[in-house]
Amino acid sequence: MKKTQPWVPALTTIALSLAAANVSAKVPEDEAARLGKELTCVGAEAGPNKDGSIPAFSGKWLGTPPGIKYTPHVGQHPVDPYAADKPLFVITQANVAQYANRLSDGQKALLARFPNSYKIPVYQGRREFRYPDKICELARKNAREAELIDNGFGFTGVMGAIPFPIPKQAMEVLANHNFPYRAYTEDNRGRDIADVNSKGVITWGRQFNRNMNVVTTPENLGKPMEGAMAYAMTGTLLPERDKGTMTTSIEPVNFAKGKRLAWNYDPGTRRVRQLPQYGYDTPLAGSGGKLTIDQDRLMNGAPDRYEWILHGKREMYIPANAYKVHDKSVKYPDLLKPGHPNPDLQRYELRRVWVLEGKLKDGYRHPFGKRVMFIDEDTWHAVAGDYYDTRGQLWQHAVINYYYAFDMNAWHAGTSFYHDLNSGSYVAYNLFQERDIGPVLNKGDMNADQFTPAALRSAGN
Repeated sequence: MKKTQPWVPALTTIALSLAAANVSAKVPEDEAARLGKELTCVGAEAGPNKDGSIPAFSGKWLGTPPGIKYTPHVGQHPVDPYAADKPLFVITQANVAQYANRLSDGQKALLARFPNSYKIPVYQGRREFRYPDKICELARKNAREAELIDNGFGFTGVMGAIPFPIPKQAMEVLANHNFPYRAYTEDNRGRDIADVNSKGVITWGRQFNRNMNVVTTPENLGKPMEGAMAYAMTGTLLPERDKGTMTTSIEPVNFAKGKRLAWNYDPGTRRVRQLPQYGYDTPLAGSGGKLTIDQDRLMNGAPDRYEWILHGKREMYIPANAYKVHDKSVKYPDLLKPGHPNPDLQRYELRRVWVLEGKLKDGYRHPFGKRVMFIDEDTWHAVAGDYYDTRGQLWQHAVINYYYAFDMNAWHAGTSFYHDLNSGSYVAYNLFQERDIGPVLNKGDMNADQFTPAALRSAGN
């Protein structure tokens, strides 16, 4: 791809190296008092933008909206409360100049790569769901008390809510992305992964995946931030050659005091061994080696290989309220088209996003020399990302389709698409549209003993 210049924000760019991250992050009382007023309880601007194309936050719904039939905690597919909405307009290569200031480099490159088929349907903005009152209370507490520690690898504060609702620097925004309020138990009994080449030929992968997020379990809400962040177990179901391979991992809340620990079960030898390293640029299972482990959720794990730079906020068209793409009626042949997924099944809205850039440090290894994440101010989830190679050339564009999950009163990461802008191929990750059961969220049926090496061995046998 053509080498592109990074987007230059209207706001002041704030550069932050990890070594400089030990400054106080507590905000004054008068500033913290803005939460729940001109700011939402997690720090988003509550009001509309100047022309009203971003609406004011209403937060009128907590959990399942009126008129929606939904059974929580059983894996029912998402139900779209906005099914009657129609696109306001559609962005194509023909009219991209009109909207370019609200698109990322990756979005513009994708439109240019597929000028006759790729498009971005833009819908009315909807900001009608809210977090539980308890999470708002904890976010306000963190705003007054949380501080970065250990060169930005960790922070003080309490579990459950984002640590920095009114962030001032890059590592605070990254911490918010890593520690949003999300499902405390998640059971994916069969999520599909499609490696779609430029001609539309698909190589399939499939996994089961179980996650327990320690910091958002009900009994830990409001406790000091320490110990383990999360546990995970993942097993390969497809491709057939890798069937039965499983991994369990433990994530720390502070990478200065602990590291990600992982163990692998090999069905050929029926043995469990600890992995010397798990994360960073390790290939993500089931992706054909095209994704790295730290691309899940666009960025996860230890942040130490990159210098992080905060470019303030901007307005951008991003996936939002992504119910349509997850509907049980969606069939993979209708969704997974050559070059890119079917645009008619996606929903974009104009939102305000935080722009966070990671630049690979000298002497460190990673295929991405730079990664830029666009983080939704309403949810603190990274919803879009542009990845550059070590020469500075744009390489990949990725999006995650989040939706408000009624099971958990918060936003959940659904299907994501990782586009290789050079080859014209893409990986569709976390597909469950054709599965009988979708993600089972917040059932509360997990504990730490289910993620030990012994549990891994037992599951393998």
